[in-house]
Amino acid sequence: MVAFLFPGQGSQYTGMAADLAERFPEAREVVDRADAALGFSLSEIMFSDGDEAAERLRQTENTQPALYVHSLAAHAVLAARGLSCDVAAGHSLGEWSALAAMGAVSLEDGLLAVRRRGELMAQAGDVRPGTMAAVLGLDAADLERVCQQASDAGDGVVVPANYNDPGQIVISGDRPAVGRASEAASGAGARRVVPLPVSGAFHSPLMAFAREGLAATLETLEISKPRVPVVLNVTAGPTTDPEAIREKLLEQLTAPVRWAQSLEAMSGMGVERFVEVGAGKVLSGLAKRTLGRRTETATAGTASDIEALAA
Repeated sequence: MVAFLFPGQGSQYTGMAADLAERFPEAREVVDRADAALGFSLSEIMFSDGDEAAERLRQTENTQPALYVHSLAAHAVLAARGLSCDVAAGHSLGEWSALAAMGAVSLEDGLLAVRRRGELMAQAGDVRPGTMAAVLGLDAADLERVCQQASDAGDGVVVPANYNDPGQIVISGDRPAVGRASEAASGAGARRVVPLPVSGAFHSPLMAFAREGLAATLETLEISKPRVPVVLNVTAGPTTDPEAIREKLLEQLTAPVRWAQSLEAMSGMGVERFVEVGAGKVLSGLAKRTLGRRTETATAGTASDIEALAA
């Protein structure tokens, strides 16, 4: 069995998807449709180089649509060459890409929802500022206890936000609470704690503002049964139920991304090969660190990646 994995925020880079659009008509069509749906040239932001372009791409309301479009452009090229999957999953924003690629939402509807999601998450970071930190080398149960104790100490909340692999969990919340948890995690045996340069406390209760705003978008979003099961971040389980998808897309904003658990679930379903569809190689690395170095992975984010896969 093959799984397609779709990357989330942090995998973006200047010039992303430019080679796909230049080399493959299917990718160019996706990019052109995206620009038309948004009413501005997202592709200009994606394809440009330099510091100014990088700054524009770092803005959450641009980052998320750019990653979505890159993944769908890459997937369109794969599909045109008869390359498909048995199950799909996406990391945070990537869950939207996975659902669109598997036919659960249309390219345009998903893109407009993703743009709105990015705007709301950026605004939530202004309404209630927070931060995130990656904790390396601490057991999940120990870190969950550390976060609970740091939250109970007052002046804010901190929670596990991304279970990326068994040795890397990201925590998220109010700055004082994240600071307390970071210090306590180091004291509890964490190998390293790395503050992350983010615009908000994603996948924590601090995203409540974004959740309220996205609810209206999701109420009217047309969601169909995906062609293959999609393993959801919130449950780490597969589903093809449109209403379950709608519910969990909303819950995902304030709930942790159970990525390591999702990878383990896909392995348990019989997946033997994981193909990362879109920008970067982050998810391929997480698969190997979660399931073992011998896990078969491939990337499909550049023209040369896809030509190698098709060959």
